Amino acid sequence: MPVNLPSIGVLDEIPGIRIGTADAGIRDKGRDDVAVFAFEPGTTVGGVYTRNRYRAAPVEIASACPGLARGFVVNSGNANAATGERGVNDAREACSHLASLLECGVEEVLPFSTGVIGEFLPMEKMLAGIDRAFDALNPSDWARAATAIMTTDTAPKGLSNRFRLGGRDAVATGIVKGSGMIRPDMATLLAFVGTNASITPEVARILTFDLAEQSFNRLTVDGDTSTNDSFMVVASGVGDHEVIRDKESPEYSQLLEGLAPIVRELAMRTVRDAEGATRFITIHVHGGRESSECRRVAYTVAHSPLVKTALFAGDPNWGRFCMAIGRAGINDLDPYRVSLNLDNVRVATGGMVADEYREEDGAEVMAQDEYDITINLGRGDSKETIWTSDLSYDYVRINAEYRS
Repeated sequence: MPVNLPSIGVLDEIPGIRIGTADAGIRDKGRDDVAVFAFEPGTTVGGVYTRNRYRAAPVEIASACPGLARGFVVNSGNANAATGERGVNDAREACSHLASLLECGVEEVLPFSTGVIGEFLPMEKMLAGIDRAFDALNPSDWARAATAIMTTDTAPKGLSNRFRLGGRDAVATGIVKGSGMIRPDMATLLAFVGTNASITPEVARILTFDLAEQSFNRLTVDGDTSTNDSFMVVASGVGDHEVIRDKESPEYSQLLEGLAPIVRELAMRTVRDAEGATRFITIHVHGGRESSECRRVAYTVAHSPLVKTALFAGDPNWGRFCMAIGRAGINDLDPYRVSLNLDNVRVATGGMVADEYREEDGAEVMAQDEYDITINLGRGDSKETIWTSDLSYDYVRINAEYRS
């Protein structure tokens, strides 16, 4: 069961963006598994992609986009990864098929896939699904697309935001899929955010990176990075906004602030819907000499199987946190300057158990379905925050039965 996952609610339409979905039978589960996005001419896109060296064919193609796009074609149920030249050709064929329907160049269509690795796309089903999804194009199907791109997600995830941009109203909507194989650089996810702002391709690239750094690169479930991760920002330019050409402009800051609540919330919802999760945990690491060492400590704690199973059990075995902090690779760390809190309960100070700490207080915090872990390294002014989940019986079951 997800941990306090909000319902998707009503998502705002984005002028200049239409979406259609279809059940192509790729998943064989009686649910839409193909989504098509169609954009008005002049739409710019920016992307952040997986750093996994075993990148899927769609990622290789999408990441080469120069910044102008007319459409996306997305499928679930099949990752089209570890499929070699045939996989690349299949992805290009899907793009070419949608390009012919949109009457645009094939380089203006980007492919995205998620699902089982190492299997070839069933192209006859895929192309027929694209046709049906194209026929269903309309501006209001963001929620249907959020469902079509799901794999082991328990529910669709998306939200919208309205904000002021250059003195005018602007709107943005975002959706994400992701549940397991979650680790930054990026996580195992597909995320799409659309807005009617107008930006150059270079600004789109910068914007997507800046947004990822404060959202999707701040979460982890199991430490594994997918072959297919892709986070895309789509700016249709359908509105009265001036084109944003400079990251230093006030309008860029306004756009970043308008989209940031969407991507941060989508990132947290991804962790709330983590495979088998029973706990949603926020880890704060303060007192580092630089941000990178704070993140290193946070991720070492979040990835430790012993910590994660303690989170699942609600067991305040604080020695597991000390173990993880100590092996995070900070060679000159003084453990006797480290402190640890569970919510407002001080567990350790000066590297040892706090005089006032009572284990029943720690257990009461860890019995909650969400809480904060705060670590202070006592060596500087830097700080970082990430989100993670526990490791439950269901995580093992879900992944053991993934292809069943």
